[in-house]
Amino acid sequence: MARKVIIAGGGTGGHIFPAIAIANALKKIEPGIEILFVGAKGKMEMEKVPQAGYQIEGLDIAAFNRSNMLKNLALPFKIIKSLNQASSILKSFQPNVVVGVGGYASFPMLRKAQRKGIPTLIQEQNSFAGKTNKILGRKASRICVAYDGMEKFFPAEKLILTGNPVRSSITQSAVTRPEALKQFGLQEGKKTVFAFGGSLGAKSISEALKALQPEFVEKDVQLIWQTGKLYYETAKAAAVPYTSHIKVFEFINLMDFAYKAADVVISRAGAMTIAEECVAKKPVIFVPYPYAAEDHQTFNAQALVSKQAGLLIKDSEVGKELGTTLFSLLQNKALTEQLEQNIAKLGNSNADMIIAQEVLKLI
Repeated sequence: MARKVIIAGGGTGGHIFPAIAIANALKKIEPGIEILFVGAKGKMEMEKVPQAGYQIEGLDIAAFNRSNMLKNLALPFKIIKSLNQASSILKSFQPNVVVGVGGYASFPMLRKAQRKGIPTLIQEQNSFAGKTNKILGRKASRICVAYDGMEKFFPAEKLILTGNPVRSSITQSAVTRPEALKQFGLQEGKKTVFAFGGSLGAKSISEALKALQPEFVEKDVQLIWQTGKLYYETAKAAAVPYTSHIKVFEFINLMDFAYKAADVVISRAGAMTIAEECVAKKPVIFVPYPYAAEDHQTFNAQALVSKQAGLLIKDSEVGKELGTTLFSLLQNKALTEQLEQNIAKLGNSNADMIIAQEVLKLI
């Protein structure tokens, strides 16, 4: 009889893509295993998970709305409804274990599984655990984490340091630097920077880069600039006089090419971004998104800065500090080598398989 696993969570790519990576690893170890995803209706997992070839059920669940308190009136009813839906899914699918990756659907599924005595595993991506995972962690069977020091949030005996799963397109990439530079229409033999802020972009980073464009040309430094959807047209128009050195993209699918081409990376500090950068072994200037839940991006970045594995600029200061920090780093070979060596130590290209093995141990 096939063993069964539920993977619950989503809401953002930072939760969805690790979940899919874990599912793929489970299938690799045990091809006959049955996997069901559970997400939140209307969220991106309802589209992304079927695209990856997996079945998904949706719960009627939403987060607390801090900007519109009236929308929270229905929240208690949605939580009750989602808990009842979770019970029905557990009854019909009858999983051997339930995995929570964070996001709206994790809480009702893991809460109900724990009450029914079904083993649960939490995959906590960040260095600062969210409230939901801290509650669920009390009764979880295993908690897979990506950072040291997580015993301040969870029972130490349940913790396993696994790292975060990274897309195979990055862990298994064989692209060379000349191929990567050619892909973006750039020249060999010049310092190159890759800057991005996620699928929607990062306004503060983009505005800072826009002001620095003349300096990139003056210092003969190339820039691969992923703006995201919201800033693309503005950046594209602003970069017209500087196209010899600056290449603007709304979104880059070939992230392994962008990392390989870069001498230095500028990015936010989401858990999955950091996991990829550790595997890519690149010096990074982090500009954490200041409005992330519990300011977890700042904690993520600080975890690397404390190990001399990255630099940090506050979002409010990026306009003033980015130019000085970036161009001095590009000239400082000793520092770039130190950052490369230290961030490489934190990379784990096998995290998905390790987590999958921990899931199977619970069955």
